[in-house]
Amino acid sequence: MVQTKKIMQKLTSLFFSFLIVQISFAQKGNDLIKVTDMLKIKTVGAVTLSTDGNKAAFIVTSIEPDDTKTDYRFVTQIHMINTDGSSLPKQLTSSKDGSSQPAWSPDGKQLAFVRTVDSKPQIFLLPMDGGEATQLTRSKYGASNPKWSPDGKQILYASGITLADLLKDSILNPTHAIPEWSFEKPGFNKNENLKFSSAKPNPDGNMEEIRTYLAKDEIDKKAKVLTKLNFQDESNVSSESNFTQYFIVNSNTQDSSKPKLITKGFYRFNNIDFTPNGKQLIISGYVDSTQNPDRALENQILVANTDGSNLHPLLSKQNTNYNNAKLSPSGKWVAFQYGSTGFVEVPQLAIMPLNGSSKDMITIPFDRSKGNITWSNDEKYIYFSAQSNGGQPLYRANVSTKNIEQLSDFNSGILSFDVAGSKIVFSKTEVINPSELYVADASMKSVKLISHFNGWVKEKKLSVPEKQTFVNSKGLTVEYWVMKPTNYSTGKKYPLLLEIHGGPSAMWGPGEASMWHEYQFFCSKGYGVVIVIQEVRVDMERNF
Repeated sequence: MVQTKKIMQKLTSLFFSFLIVQISFAQKGNDLIKVTDMLKIKTVGAVTLSTDGNKAAFIVTSIEPDDTKTDYRFVTQIHMINTDGSSLPKQLTSSKDGSSQPAWSPDGKQLAFVRTVDSKPQIFLLPMDGGEATQLTRSKYGASNPKWSPDGKQILYASGITLADLLKDSILNPTHAIPEWSFEKPGFNKNENLKFSSAKPNPDGNMEEIRTYLAKDEIDKKAKVLTKLNFQDESNVSSESNFTQYFIVNSNTQDSSKPKLITKGFYRFNNIDFTPNGKQLIISGYVDSTQNPDRALENQILVANTDGSNLHPLLSKQNTNYNNAKLSPSGKWVAFQYGSTGFVEVPQLAIMPLNGSSKDMITIPFDRSKGNITWSNDEKYIYFSAQSNGGQPLYRANVSTKNIEQLSDFNSGILSFDVAGSKIVFSKTEVINPSELYVADASMKSVKLISHFNGWVKEKKLSVPEKQTFVNSKGLTVEYWVMKPTNYSTGKKYPLLLEIHGGPSAMWGPGEASMWHEYQFFCSKGYGVVIVIQEVRVDMERNF
């Protein structure tokens, strides 16, 4: 507690001493940010390039009134733009329920995407030469995350299936098999509670009838029975065990053949893709018939034939997590991240031959958590984004030298990007604009703005975060940012808000999109804001 007070006192002292310095604003207008301006923010994401790099598809998320409630909702629509900047972005979808997850066909003539139908996500195909989108899947469990085969004739997709559905589905589970691992439900021996009971529900009957009665309450959503470790998120609790299963379907919408199940069993799968030659699948997940997936912290990288047969681990080790596998364009190399099953360790970036083993693994050191691993076409570089020093820059690793090159600054955040040929298309957040789309050359030396979704910000007066540092009790240099009140006057004192976010392995700062409006709104109301990233939070928690 004493340490926390000292940190607060030091930050407050630094803040007010800093206020005597001349203020600087990134302002082009005089209007202050209002709380209703939040409804104007549009966010660009899910950027994906056609194979030739000439076209980019992406999503734009807007905030719209909800007709069914006296509230608002997020709605996402798919847009497209020519990457040479010769045209403005074109909106491709307009469904009231929105559309997402665009994926180009290998020849660039079609776009697969996901749209909700009868409360379930389904995959649609949109021809790029004109015409309406056609529904490809009609899965009762929904379909998402479309991945095209290299020849464009098939599409992989994911379905989320509850344990209850998987147990009784006569097609996905024709033998009505139950997991070998224990469901760990109190009062039962192993998984006997998963077997179908012929007893009638009766609260006053024998033990089996009472259990059937209680099970019916659970099925009818009158009660939640928690038997899993990860049951709580930020807004709700979930008692259901869910399994992602992958299917493959012909991309010809006139083909009447049914989708084929690729993955099987009560295992955890979380990503899948074709190898570039189309003969195999690379899968991320964990396959162990003896261990409850909810207890397993490990993750494997697996390989299988395109029909799901010969599923076997490419990388697997106890107490180790392998993830984010991405094959090089030729299929020779696989890039991935690995680390221990601890929650605060930064995973390492590595590559290895697809036909090799862990002995052939080459690690590329970089002390940051990396996202959206993407190969260059010539396989010389691996691109990724990583939170660092208040921003989320784009980096690339030279595969031969292992050198890491930072391509964008710490004052902004690269939210989504894709690389094709000599082009990078990316969405970026920064203080002067919450989200826009840009195109650049492969080294990010020439950057061009190609969208204007948040042009209204030009009329607003903004406060620019100014970076400061101090050394905490552990001898670590802690970065923080001071934002003056928007209409600051020299010599006047203002109330101070200390915003501590992130930690111990996340970060907030000028390159974090979700806090943009909150900070600017506080400053417009006459508050000073100090933004502190995770090191202070960890220090506070250790000394509280």
